[in-house]
Amino acid sequence: MYWMVALLAMDGQQYVYRVYAPPDALRGDVFWAAFHCHDEGPHPRASDVFDSAVFWRLRVADRI
Repeated sequence: MYWMVALLAMDGQQYVYRVYAPPDALRGDVFWAAFHCHDEGPHPRASDVFDSAVFWRLRVADRI
């Protein structure tokens, strides 16, 4: 099971990250995992406003 998290960056783009976590994981924990992954990359700074993130869950079998 993993979560997909879309973060809005300062350049107006959305960056999507895959976070492996259980289905009952707290969204705040999933958000910070994605945020720190983005923050370590070469992309412009992402918004650290939790309400600006979009979350969805996928099972491994749902992968394309």
